[in-house]
Amino acid sequence: MPAPVYRADPEKARRIVQLDSVTLIFHRASGLTHIVAPPAPEILAALAEGDADAATLLDRLKRDFDFGEDEELEAALSARLAELETAGLVWRP
Repeated sequence: MPAPVYRADPEKARRIVQLDSVTLIFHRASGLTHIVAPPAPEILAALAEGDADAATLLDRLKRDFDFGEDEELEAALSARLAELETAGLVWRP
């Protein structure tokens, strides 16, 4: 079974405000404000480059962040994507 592919609204559909260690994301389409912590904003930024599965997103994130050699990174990223999907900030096309 192929890995799920995720998509996010374009950046103009969200208003993002950084407050210390958390980020507020106002999702214009739903009218909801989400309080998130890293890596949620970074995942959304990586999805701005286009639809992607967890492996592709991890490759994009590794360009900017040093994660070391952790074999569980893709599983952890998949869990964060599931949380963002539940919140309505990402979906599967």
